[in-house]
Amino acid sequence: MLMAVRAHEYGGPEVLRVDELTDLEPGEGEALVRVEAAGVNFIDVYHRMGTYRGSLPVRLGLEGAGVVERVGPGTLHVVPGDRVAWANVSGSYATHIVAPTETLVPVPAAIPAGSAAAAMLQGMTAQYLTHDSYPIKPGDTVLVHAAAGGVGRLVCQMAKRLGARVIGTVSSDEKAQVAREAGADEIIIYTRRPFDDEVRRLTAGRGAQAVYDGVGRDTFARSLNSLANRGYMILFGQASGPVPPVDPQILNDKGGLYLQRPRLALYTATREELLRRAGEVLAWVAEGACACSSAGPTRWPRRLAHTVTSRGGAPWANCS
Repeated sequence: MLMAVRAHEYGGPEVLRVDELTDLEPGEGEALVRVEAAGVNFIDVYHRMGTYRGSLPVRLGLEGAGVVERVGPGTLHVVPGDRVAWANVSGSYATHIVAPTETLVPVPAAIPAGSAAAAMLQGMTAQYLTHDSYPIKPGDTVLVHAAAGGVGRLVCQMAKRLGARVIGTVSSDEKAQVAREAGADEIIIYTRRPFDDEVRRLTAGRGAQAVYDGVGRDTFARSLNSLANRGYMILFGQASGPVPPVDPQILNDKGGLYLQRPRLALYTATREELLRRAGEVLAWVAEGACACSSAGPTRWPRRLAHTVTSRGGAPWANCS
C-alpha cells in the first residue's frame, strides 16, 4: 500500500493526515522511488501553516533518499535499482514518491539512506551560502545566527573549513556548546546581551564580512549593525517572521551593504549545478562515515557526517 502524510488545510500538527495514494505512476521523464528516509526541516512547518502557500492538499517533505522502483518513458539519469537522493521535491513524507529524474542524484554506497536524506537540503543550503552567496575567504569574520541549528552548524563547519573566524549566536549555554563543537570561535548568547554590540567588540569595531541570518524579523536590524563596510547581509529564512519593508538608503548609511534573499532552488537550477553541489556535500559525508573518534578542526568532513545524521541534540549523537 502506498501512503503519504499530507495536510488538507493549513494549521498546526493536528491537520496532518495519513492518506492512501492511488495515482503514483511515473510519467515522461519521471521515476517512482521507494522512500527509505525523509528529511524533516523547518520549511515543512512553513508549508503546513500556509506561510508558503501552494495547492491543497499539501504534500509535505522536500528531501529524501531511496531506491528507484520504476521509470517512465523517455527517462534519463536513473534506472530501477539506483540509490538516489533529492531536495526540493514535494511529498517525501511518504512510502513512495514520483520525482522528475533530473532532480535525483546518485548516493554513494558508503552512505546510509538516512544520512543522504539529511544532507541534501541543509547541506546544499550551507554549501551555496558559504561558497556562492558570499564566497568566504581565509581571514574573513562571519556571523552565523542559530549556530546550534541544522543549517547553522553546517555553515559554521564550512566557514571554518574555508578559513573564516566564526561568531555564532545561540539562546542558551547548552546550545553554545553545540555551536562550539561545530567550530564556532566565539559564541554570543543573544538572550543576555545585544549581539550587534558584541560583534563590534569582538572585531574591534570593524564588523563581520557576512551575516548568515535564517531568523528574519527578530535579528534583521541588528544583523545590519553587525556588518563591516560593504558587508553581505544574507537573509535565507524567516523563522521569527518576515522582515518589514526596507528603505535601500539604510544599506548605504550602514556602509554600502549588500542584501540577499536567496533560496536553494536558485542555486540548483540546472542538473549540472545540482550534481556539483550534492556531489560535494555527499563526498564530505562519505569521507567521515566511519570515523567518530577523530573530530578535530582539521577533520571537518567527519564533523559534517555526524551533524547531518543527528537532527536534534548535539552533533555525533549517533556515534558510539
